[in-house]
This record gives sequence, C-alpha cells and structure tokens, in this order.
Amino acid sequence: MELKALYKAAGTYKDSERLPVLFLGHGSPLNAIEINEFSSGWRAMAETMPLPVAILCISAHWETHGTYVTAMEKPRTIHDFGGFKQDLYEVQYPADGSPDLAKEIKALVSATAIELDNSWGLDHGSWSVLRHLFPLAGIPVVQLSLDYRKTPLQHYNLAKELAMLRQKGVLIIGSGNIVHNLRLIDWNRSDEGYDWAIETDSRVRQLILENDHHSLINYSNAGGAFNMAIPTPEHYLPLLYAIGLKGEKEEASFFNTKTIMGSISMTSVRIG
Repeated sequence: MELKALYKAAGTYKDSERLPVLFLGHGSPLNAIEINEFSSGWRAMAETMPLPVAILCISAHWETHGTYVTAMEKPRTIHDFGGFKQDLYEVQYPADGSPDLAKEIKALVSATAIELDNSWGLDHGSWSVLRHLFPLAGIPVVQLSLDYRKTPLQHYNLAKELAMLRQKGVLIIGSGNIVHNLRLIDWNRSDEGYDWAIETDSRVRQLILENDHHSLINYSNAGGAFNMAIPTPEHYLPLLYAIGLKGEKEEASFFNTKTIMGSISMTSVRIG
C-alpha cells in the first residue's frame, strides 16, 4: 500500500505514542529546494521521530482576523513570495488535507472560536520544511492560522488546548524564526549574525531550558536586543505554540542553532 493510502486508512486519530513537538526556523524559501545545513538538519530530525498519522502546522505566513484551520481534502501549494528563481515556483507539495482532523481541532478548542477554512492551503512556512521532513507528502496536513488580534498569552493558551492531539498521532509543528528582521538583513553576513541577534537567540534558548514561559510570552518587555530581533510577532508566535505544548517534565533540545545574514536565526527546537 502506498504511504498516502496507508495514512489515510490510519487517520482515525486514536490514542497512540505521544509525538514530539517541533519549532522550525524556516528562513528563506530557497531552503525548500536546497540541501544545506538547515534542510539537512530537518531531514536528520525526521529520522529520529515516529511517523505521525497527521500533521498540524502553525506557520508565520498565515495571519488572519479570527482563527481558522484548513479543512479541504486537497490543500493547494501556495507560493507566497516573490523574486526567487523559477524552480521554486514549480514546487508542489501534494499532501492530502484532513477535514476530520480540522473538525476535531474545532471541537477540541473551547476558549477560541475556530472556523473551518476551504480557501488557504499550505504556505511556504509549511511546505518548505515538510518536503524535507516527509518528502513523499504521504501524511495529511492541516494549518492553523495566527489571529493577529490575539496577545502572545492567548496564543500560548490556545496551544495548551491542542495538547491532546499529541496522544493521537498528530505531529504539531510551529514554523517561523526566533530572530526575524528583514529590514536589517546584511547579505554580506551570510554566515553570521549581529550581536543583538545572537544575544536574543541565545537568551530565548536559555529561557526555554529554564521553563521560563512567562518571560518568553512577555518578550516585548525585554527591550534592547529583543526589540531589534522581533520587530513584528508573526515569526516568533509559532514558538509560543511549541512551548505551550511542552509537558512539565519534558526536555527541549536544539538544532540548526545558527544566526545568518545578520538578522535571521535558524534555531529549531524539539520538545519531547
């Protein structure tokens, strides 16, 4: 049986081995088609995890008024960027969606009204990493949007309501970047970061290890380097979903811990 058919047959979301949670620093869309240290890191991580029945991705690139979850059978591959070589626009990630999982998410969350969406699909925050994690596109994928009206604490609390999915074979992935300031990118610093970017990335990792979720949620109060590193919240918020799903005794580990082009951190996190 083909992988896609196998997962579709298994997709009843019954209790299973508890899956880890990932936050992936996705960086440039070009990482989708390049084999480099970051895409190789994603591939290596996938080899250490159980295969999920389905995937829920929270991407920095789907901001909405209200909270939505994709509910179509066949999500389209969205090329939501400009100015790159043609090869990138030809990439398709033909994973199935999962209307059943979308409905389960809607029913599971009580503090937030979640609406079913049939128009979005998979943006590059999702498919650029998924095509390295699961290149056969055999696992159903749904995306959850980021409501730009919600506070960081509300996003964190929403994540906690999704925790049960980890017991049902669902891999939850937040895709963004801890440090993401496109206005200050320096193309001549392809392999290094500004001091304030390195400082913020290092401090965030330390706070994760210390389980200091209060400081991570209230990052905007940290001032200084944090204000430079996180000028807008959309790439940072997927990290709050990952730490919101962290069990009290679970450990966090890091990979792809590198800051590039001055102001982009590629740090990725595995929880559990």
